[in-house]
Amino acid sequence: MTIVAAADGSALGNPGPAGWAWYVDDDTWAAGGWPHGTNNQGELMAVIDLLDSTAHLDDDLRILCDSQYVINAVTKWIPGWKARGWRKADGKPVLNRELLERLDRATLGRRYRFEWVKGHAGHELNEAADARARAAATAYQNGTPIPIGPGWPGRAVETRQPEPADAPSAATVSPAPVLALFSDDDDAFGTPDDHEQVILLERELLSPAVRADSSRVAAILHADFEEIGSSGRLWNRDAIVNELAGQDSERVAFEVLGSELVAPDAILLTARTSDSRGSALRSSLWLRVDGRWRLRFHQGTPEA
Repeated sequence: MTIVAAADGSALGNPGPAGWAWYVDDDTWAAGGWPHGTNNQGELMAVIDLLDSTAHLDDDLRILCDSQYVINAVTKWIPGWKARGWRKADGKPVLNRELLERLDRATLGRRYRFEWVKGHAGHELNEAADARARAAATAYQNGTPIPIGPGWPGRAVETRQPEPADAPSAATVSPAPVLALFSDDDDAFGTPDDHEQVILLERELLSPAVRADSSRVAAILHADFEEIGSSGRLWNRDAIVNELAGQDSERVAFEVLGSELVAPDAILLTARTSDSRGSALRSSLWLRVDGRWRLRFHQGTPEA
């Protein structure tokens, strides 16, 4: 089977509020963006997320793309750039290196081919991707909810290193598993990697660059995520994603207090954070679904 998808990027002002999107059909698409970026960054991110979103499938991928920059980067330029330490032939650093490295990794072992399509020429899939990328950019410009889309059905969220502000990502999440909070299995302590991944993701959620990227926040949170804020308000996933997208976050000091496996696929993380407003105690329940960790519940309590 061959998956046919269009990928596109958009930047209002270029650079400016930016968006990206890939589109298969009305039930299978994803979009995201960031407050400031370029059209090329959006084009790259759209293809990266499409490859990531289909990485669990054993299907060929036909990528419809109106960006010669992306197509040439993958099919012609990246091997030379890598050989020169990510520098161009004139010795200058390659722009968008972080995204290009991610794109290079995402293509490893994949069966794919690019097909150039003329942009804004009435191609149905290209127009659908373009409209969604532009909608994400416009939402960042206007401070309105970010239309991130349904994503790929059943896609597992990947654990990633924290990313710079110009390199967001998006994913969708799966329904919560049935959770038994305590296990009778004395050997179910989790591996060090499990706890390290959860701590890494918790730190990532506190990063100003990530908190400003609604698509990345949505990728980390469980579909049924809930948070009880310090005011007592109950937040769900969509509400917290859009609330964070409109905020200017400051850097937060983060101290892990404990990390406990409370079930084979559930880790309870406790931590202390501090910023200009004071310190708070955090309790976060992380669930593993399809081998990936995502935040199911969080509560923060200010310290006296």
